[in-house]
Amino acid sequence: MNMAQNIAAGLDRILTMEVVRVTERAAVAAARLRGRGDEKAADQVAVDAMRQELNRLAIKGTVVIGEGERDEAPMLYIGEEVGTGKGPAVDIALDPLEGTTICAKNLPNALAVIAIAEKGSLLFAPDVYMDKIAIGPGYAERIIDIDAPPAENIANLAKAKGVAVSDITACILDRPRHTKLIDAVRATGAAIRLIGDGDVAGVIHTTDPEETGIDIYLGTGGAPEGVLAAAALRCTGGQMQGRLILDTPEKAARAAKMGISDPKRVYRAQDMARGDVLFAATGVTDGNLLDGVKFGRTFITTHTIVLRSSSRTVREIKARHRDLEKF
Repeated sequence: MNMAQNIAAGLDRILTMEVVRVTERAAVAAARLRGRGDEKAADQVAVDAMRQELNRLAIKGTVVIGEGERDEAPMLYIGEEVGTGKGPAVDIALDPLEGTTICAKNLPNALAVIAIAEKGSLLFAPDVYMDKIAIGPGYAERIIDIDAPPAENIANLAKAKGVAVSDITACILDRPRHTKLIDAVRATGAAIRLIGDGDVAGVIHTTDPEETGIDIYLGTGGAPEGVLAAAALRCTGGQMQGRLILDTPEKAARAAKMGISDPKRVYRAQDMARGDVLFAATGVTDGNLLDGVKFGRTFITTHTIVLRSSSRTVREIKARHRDLEKF
């Protein structure tokens, strides 16, 4: 068995339950602070819980997308090593609480998210904005183009789906910077679902339009979140394009330091998350795709999806936890 096979086998073992435990632990910790109005506290407990569970995994893990650079984040910072050190070498992208504001306000679609890939397979993205466009699986390659007008992309998608443009729904972050984009999409006759935060969830929702009602994601959001979303799309066959927004000399220099040689490059999902990729997300609050954590008197219920790129397997796990002490 060669090294690649060893790594794939290791990822396969992680897939069985271990990755699920990582996001479950973080989601439960964050859910205890839903609606409390304290974003920092909710994020911190999720970080602590995820780190504790990660360090139980039999991996040599390196955080490449995390809570920030070392001087900004005491735990799960970029470059931090996690795991027991006795398993395969892997890259890790994570967001222990994707949608901190959502959780603090107890609004829909807060998630605990992680992606694991073979060493050197995840884009080492700086914490800047990224222009993004994404659709789910089942379409020919390149029917979307990040440089095309929104009307053209929506028309092409509607044609490929065999529906009218008015039957397409786009997901866009509700931000002042998206005013022109929103106007352009509405001018086509397509519908828009505006979201306050959580663009990883927004992109993931394109993978199952029948369930979520979202066909396409458009707009700018965080580059680290773009890598996480790309990992999910790699596992489902969806398409995504992203371009880093390096609009100041400081951002360009930071990107260059992280190995970005072409600041204008358009990254596809397979460029941001290569090789064999695992992705897991557990709902913190109720959402379009996942239920939030439920606290019963004698048990806790969690809802998780686990995806793998090499097999295109989608596992949906609804767990009832009666050993409450583990949380």
